Amino acid sequence: MSTTPPDLLQQLAAIVGEAHVLRGESDMAGYLTEPRDLFHGKALAIVRPASTQEVADVLRLCNETRTALVPQGGNTGLVGGQVPDGSGHAILLSLTRMDRLREVDLASNTMIVEAGMTLARVQEEAEKADRLFPLSLASEGSCTIGGNLATNAGGTAVLAYGNARELVQGLEVVLADGRVLSNLSKLKKDNTGYDLKHLFMGSEGTLGIITAAVVKLYPRPRSTETAFVGLKNPQAALDLLMLAQKLAGQDVKTFELMPRIGLDFALKHGTNTRDPLDSRHAWYVMLELASPAQAGLHETMLHLLQEGMDAGLIENATLAASLDQRQDFWRLRELMSDVQKMEGGSIKHDVSVPVARVPELIEQGSQAILDWMPGARPVPFGHLGDGNIHFNISQPVGADKQAFLARWDEANEIVHGLVAEMGGSISAEHGIGVLKRDLLAKVKDPVSLDVMRAIKQSLDPKGILNPGKVL
Repeated sequence: MSTTPPDLLQQLAAIVGEAHVLRGESDMAGYLTEPRDLFHGKALAIVRPASTQEVADVLRLCNETRTALVPQGGNTGLVGGQVPDGSGHAILLSLTRMDRLREVDLASNTMIVEAGMTLARVQEEAEKADRLFPLSLASEGSCTIGGNLATNAGGTAVLAYGNARELVQGLEVVLADGRVLSNLSKLKKDNTGYDLKHLFMGSEGTLGIITAAVVKLYPRPRSTETAFVGLKNPQAALDLLMLAQKLAGQDVKTFELMPRIGLDFALKHGTNTRDPLDSRHAWYVMLELASPAQAGLHETMLHLLQEGMDAGLIENATLAASLDQRQDFWRLRELMSDVQKMEGGSIKHDVSVPVARVPELIEQGSQAILDWMPGARPVPFGHLGDGNIHFNISQPVGADKQAFLARWDEANEIVHGLVAEMGGSISAEHGIGVLKRDLLAKVKDPVSLDVMRAIKQSLDPKGILNPGKVL
């Protein structure tokens, strides 16, 4: 980056308005760290545009002056991709003012939303139209759809609907030089060359800034059945998943795996929680079926649970009898990550392996961690249906937190080594950002990395977009 022009902030204020260029330390503080408090940055200013044209003008100015720019949505990312470095030379571009609903098209089952709209509001707007937008995350009240797409978010419904990449029909993207790639297409069939939207989803703002998207809508479920199931081990959970898919097919929407230790943490540190079952089990599954049909799903769930018990897969189960009870089940699942901080240091891994190998990953990984550090507490949980496990490790009881966290890289080598042996990924849904940037070079195919660098050079030759992230 070159020396910052002395009037850069005045020029930015002329684009977005003086009130939307934040410069004070207290005004900027909330933008410059992230939820885990692992990364802290500095910035010249926080710039808050309200339109695609304003984003384009900001990028054009930053490109001309070689000023680094870091895009940010709801600031819920977990790998540091949305936080600037410590140099203080970058502009942080916050997109939260861009939150308009541009269009709902029920005939094509699409909706055009701006990047700063929260995921929860995207869901609400779909529901107002009697449709479903199925992307669902614990942070949906504050994360934005632009950030979800830039990181190719996963969540709890990937089993049925796919990740964020598969929920988009078209994109509007501002390129590094300020040009606007306007491809807000609602077409299901369009073979006119490269499908460029896939370049930007998952690129973490390193190739362009997503400003709007055509998202896909689905029929809203008319009936939902949610069960909380106790089992003896992950293999029983995998067998139950296959049984569920055999008996309920596309109605299987959620299949979340949780260990007893994770449930204990949630019950101990969460509020308004209680154990759903009257007996303790080593493992649990939250299983949800949903259907656009109003009748028959309850019977399907009962049949599935009975078949699971008859096959020796299920030790105990309860079925949500009300919306409140369903929300109680979900609260336990959503607390699973946050409550781990109450138990001291937590080394976290967001990995995926082929679904059939999840039990093997959990068994071998847990034993390897205990061999490495006796007393460490593995807390693997997550989305069994798509092979994405958050293989987290809580510190031994009474251990020194900082000494434990200082061995993060050692734990990485153990868990990521097993994942590599199983043909998995070191980043299933959280992205690369800063946290995994150096790891990427060790696990990614060299040719793939060369292609990624070539694309970056082509679209951002001056390197202004989110420098130091991903590559």
